[in-house]
Amino acid sequence: MTERYYLTTPIYYVNARPHLGHAYSTIVCDAIARRKRALGVETWFLTGTDEHGQKIERSAKKAGSTPDEFATKISAEFSSSWQRLGLTPDDFIRTTEERHKRGVQKLFATLRDRGFIYKGSYTGQYCVSDEAYVDGEPGTVCPDCGRVTETVKEENYFFKLSAFEKPLLDLYEQHPEFMQPESVRREVLSFVRGGLKDLSVSRTSFTWGIPVPGDEKHVVYVWLDALANYITALGYGSDDAASKANFEKFWPAKVHLIGKEISRFHCVYWPAFLLAAGLPLPLQVRANGWLLFDQSKMSKSRGNVVRAESVADVLGVDALRYFLLREIPFGQDGNFSFDALVQRYNGDLANGYGNLVSRVVNMMHKFFEGVVPDAGPLTEAEEKLRATATATIPEFNRGFDEFDFSGALKSVWSLVADVDGYLTATAPWKKPADRSEADHAALQARVLATAAEAIRVITGLVYPVLPASAEIVWRQLGQGEIADAAKKNFLKCLAWGGLKAGTKFGEPAPLFPRAEKDTAERMEALEAENNKSAVEAVGGPIEMDDVKVAPAEVAKKIAEPDATVVAAKPAAPAPEATVPATPAAPAPAATDAAAPAAPAAEEKTLITIDDFVKVELRVAQIIVAERIPKADKLLRLEVDLGDEKRQILAGIAQYYEPEKLIGRKIVIVANLAPRTMRGLVSHGMLLAASLEGGVPVLAGFHEEVPLGARLK
Repeated sequence: MTERYYLTTPIYYVNARPHLGHAYSTIVCDAIARRKRALGVETWFLTGTDEHGQKIERSAKKAGSTPDEFATKISAEFSSSWQRLGLTPDDFIRTTEERHKRGVQKLFATLRDRGFIYKGSYTGQYCVSDEAYVDGEPGTVCPDCGRVTETVKEENYFFKLSAFEKPLLDLYEQHPEFMQPESVRREVLSFVRGGLKDLSVSRTSFTWGIPVPGDEKHVVYVWLDALANYITALGYGSDDAASKANFEKFWPAKVHLIGKEISRFHCVYWPAFLLAAGLPLPLQVRANGWLLFDQSKMSKSRGNVVRAESVADVLGVDALRYFLLREIPFGQDGNFSFDALVQRYNGDLANGYGNLVSRVVNMMHKFFEGVVPDAGPLTEAEEKLRATATATIPEFNRGFDEFDFSGALKSVWSLVADVDGYLTATAPWKKPADRSEADHAALQARVLATAAEAIRVITGLVYPVLPASAEIVWRQLGQGEIADAAKKNFLKCLAWGGLKAGTKFGEPAPLFPRAEKDTAERMEALEAENNKSAVEAVGGPIEMDDVKVAPAEVAKKIAEPDATVVAAKPAAPAPEATVPATPAAPAPAATDAAAPAAPAAEEKTLITIDDFVKVELRVAQIIVAERIPKADKLLRLEVDLGDEKRQILAGIAQYYEPEKLIGRKIVIVANLAPRTMRGLVSHGMLLAASLEGGVPVLAGFHEEVPLGARLK
C-alpha cells in the first residue's frame, strides 16, 4: 500500500501582506514535504488564503475597493511570495473559489441535516479583529488581541458545540499526540474542561462571506468557512469523480501546522465539526510559537514585521530557511533579528558547511584533477568518521519526524565539525618532510575520498532545508541533479558508500560567501523599502493585527523553556432561543503531563551544600570570539565542552580582545537557563572574579584539564 502524507499550513488572512511569520510556517511545511517526497512518500502540501469576514469587508472599504478586489490583490502577494521563496505547495486554496464555496455549503447542510445546527439569536461582544465571540459587558477588551470588542445583536445559526465536550476530552485522552506541543495541549484541555457553549456559525450583519444554503441572508461564520479549506481543497463537496478520489486518497490529514494563537479553533471547533459531520479527524495538530523581534528594530510605521524577501534578496532563501529551522526550537517562541541571522549564517553556513565543501572540492581538483580516487585501506580515523556519519542519518531522521528540526540540524552540523576536524588533523594539503610522495598521495586519496563521501551524506540530509544549496553541492560532487535524485527517492536509501571512485566532480562554485559587516544594515534598508512598496501596492496601509508579536511579558519569558503563556478563554455566545434536542455525539474517530511546579523562592543569604551542587560548573574552550555590532560591552563566544558546542554572550568586550581569547580554557555555568540578548541566545555564563571597579578576570587553570570536566 502506498504511503501518503497530507500536510497543511494555516490559510493566511488577507488583511495583511505576507511577512516572516507566514513564511516560517510555510517553510517548515515545505521542508517536511520535500523530505517526504524524497523518501518516496506520496505527499500533498496545501497552503492558501482566508478571504472572508467582516474585517476584510471593512478593510476593503477603507482602501476604496471591493472586498473581492482587495482579497485578490493580497492573495496574489502571498502566492507571489511563495514562488519567490521557491516553495513547493501542491495546491493553493482561496476561500473565494467556487470549489471552496461548494464544499462549505455542503458541510453546513450536512451539520444541519444531522441535527447539530439550529437557529437562534445572539446579543453580546464580538472581536472583529479576531472574528471571535468574547464573554463580557460592552467595552470588554478581547483577551487575544487587546482591542475593544463590539456589541452585536443578530439572528444566528448555532452549532451544538456543547454536545462535544466529552467526545473531545475522550479524543485528547486516547490520542495525546493529537495536539502538540504540550503547552498547547494543556491550554486546550483547560478550555474544554471549563465547559463548552454552543457556537454561532452564521452572521447577518454583513454580507462578505459564503451564503448559508437555503437562507442566503446569513453568511457562514468565517472560522467554519476557513477551517473547511482542508477538505474542500481535496474535493469535498464536488461531484467530480477525480476530486472525490483525491479526497479519499489524502484525507485525513497527517498534520495541520498552525500558529499557537489559533489552536482553539483547530483543536476544539474543527474536530467537533468533523465529528458532527461523520468525517475522519486529522491525525495531529502541531502549533509553532511566536517570532519575537528585536525591540530596537520595531516601530509602528514599519508594521512591526519583517518580509522574508528582505532576507532572501541579501543572503539567499536557504539562509533564511536554515536560520528559522535551526535557531528556533519548533513549538517554542523564538527570536528573530538581522544580527542573529548574520551570526548564524557566518558561523554555520559560510564558515561551516560552505567552507568545508569549498576546501574538499578545490583540493579534489587540485590533487586529483576533479576525479574521486580510490580511498584504499582505511585507518581508524576514517572508520570513526564513517560510523559518525552513519549514526547521524537516523538521528537526523528521528529529529525531523518528531518536529525537532533544530536538533536534527544540530546533529548534522556536529558531523560538519567532525569532518572539519578530520581534515585539520590529517592536513592532506601539507606533506611532512619525512613522508614519502607515495605515502602522501595515498593519504590524500584516503582523506579526500572520505571527506567527500561525508559531504555527500550531509548534503542529502540537508536537502529539504537547503534545497538550492544542496543542488549546487550535489552537482559539484558529480552526482547529477538532486531534483532527479529526489524523484527517485534518494533519501530512502541514503547511506555511507554512495560516492564511487572515478566519479568526476563538477567545477567549484561559490556557496555561502561570508556576510560583510554591513549585511544587517543592508537588510534593514531593504526592509524599509519593501514596506514602502507594499503600502503603495495596496493603495495605503494595511492593518497588521494578525501579526502575533508576543507582548512584553511573553518576551521576558523567552529564556524560560518551560514557561507557558495561557491565553484568556473567550467564550462562545450563548443563544437566546430554545435549543432543540441534541443527537448523541459520535465517538471520536480512531486515529498530561502536569504543568511544571513554580520554582521555590530564591534563598538570599546562606546556602547549603545541596544548593551548591545544583550549579554545574564545567571546563570549556573558547573556539570563536567576536564583537557584536552595536553592543560595546558584549562578546559573542562559541565554546567547546567536548561533547557539545554552545554560544555564550559575555559582557567582557571592554577588557578582553576577542582574538586573544580563542583557545583559552575557561569555566562556565553549564546548567543556566538560556536567555536572549541583542537577538542572540546565550546558553551559559562565564565564571570570573570581579576586581575593584568591576574589572572581570576569567577563571582558568595552570594544569591541563580535559574539556567538559566538571568542577567539584
